[in-house]
Amino acid sequence: MNDVGTLIRKHFPSSSKELCFDGLPVDALASKFGTPLFVYDRSVLDRKFALLRESLPSSFGISYSVKANPNGAFLRYFLKHGCGLEIASSGEFHQALRAECPPRRIVFAGPGKTESELDFVLRHGIGEIHAESSLEIDRISTISRRLGTPANIAIRINPTDDAQGGAMRMGGKPAPFGIDEECVIAVLDRILSDDHLNFQGIHLFTGTQILDAEILLNQYRKGLDLALRVARHVGHPLRTVDFGGGLGIPYFSNESDLDLDKVRNGVLTLQAQIERETLLSGTQFMVEPGRFLVGEAGVYITRVNDVKVSRGKKFVILDGGMNHHLAASGNLGQTIKRNYPLAVLNKLNSSASEVVDVVGPLCTPLDVLGRSVRFPSVVPGDLIGVFQSGAYSRTASPLGFLSHLTPPEVWVEGGRDFLIRRRGEQGDSIADQCWDGDTVMAL
Repeated sequence: MNDVGTLIRKHFPSSSKELCFDGLPVDALASKFGTPLFVYDRSVLDRKFALLRESLPSSFGISYSVKANPNGAFLRYFLKHGCGLEIASSGEFHQALRAECPPRRIVFAGPGKTESELDFVLRHGIGEIHAESSLEIDRISTISRRLGTPANIAIRINPTDDAQGGAMRMGGKPAPFGIDEECVIAVLDRILSDDHLNFQGIHLFTGTQILDAEILLNQYRKGLDLALRVARHVGHPLRTVDFGGGLGIPYFSNESDLDLDKVRNGVLTLQAQIERETLLSGTQFMVEPGRFLVGEAGVYITRVNDVKVSRGKKFVILDGGMNHHLAASGNLGQTIKRNYPLAVLNKLNSSASEVVDVVGPLCTPLDVLGRSVRFPSVVPGDLIGVFQSGAYSRTASPLGFLSHLTPPEVWVEGGRDFLIRRRGEQGDSIADQCWDGDTVMAL
């Protein structure tokens, strides 16, 4: 079980009375950069990446899923650590190129890729496109013919329901994601007959936010089975097999960390099978995690603007809310609102003495970050933190709602802070909103 105290001891051990990021007090960061803001601790990234790398055979590649957090600082971090990047739009492709990622280290997945997006990435020599429909394959072929350069293409497979699992299922049922397993051979033959398409392999991704190691391993076993079936059909080993992402982190009090020891042992068993199979010789296996790597490194920090009582219920009103962190408000996939880990960051040693609702500044009853939260006595000026906020937070939120200034992002490393995205207005240009590379960081 991971309550907020456990998370602080695990990831921010220099904290005492107030939260500290690698020794930097939260009050100092909030005073320097203003609130609301996102702060990311590199030391947490280092630990999470090391844990994952140690849990996988050295032959398994890792491609960071840009959608989890597309800030250039994260992309450069993972590129330096030998990862590739997995993108889901031409905007993310731009981000990858700005982070100086070689196009050959980028894979493009996601339904609904437009012709202009496909043309753009193919012109830049993208490493691999994971096709999700027959029409998309036809479009890739047409563009490749026009460019005079064959496209590297893999098939994303929507498997049968024996590979289901995760907090949010993305396959094993009718879905916009991938090509149904029962249709794969016909689609494969279409690709193999086209001189403008270089078939690379398969991609399997059926669920996200997986905390049960057995569910994850079952999906890997399914992917291996599909890879063998496809390799037998083409008569030679596949170049790539992408097991997808899906590794989760605990957000709520009834959730526990993914058992990486079990994952490691299960993958070693799969690796032994891979080494015995001639049709898997030379195949590059890869995973594409995002949330698992960056989610726990980030904290969304807001300041208490008002405290009021309405008909016997106390409300703590913050200067930021669902416009910056839609997931924490429960409006990004939750059926029943559950609280992310919350704390009064400048009163960590104070006893919880009251029950409050924690709300943002927006003109909607949906703007609730915490219901019936046990807090120490809170006054205006206190700092409230939402933990587990490194992934699917800022960029998965309606930043334009009510036109509040967008929150900055700050990277902490070696006891120093670096502004990696400035505060801005929603109407600012993409160049103004994105990390421009001017900040020097010891990555």
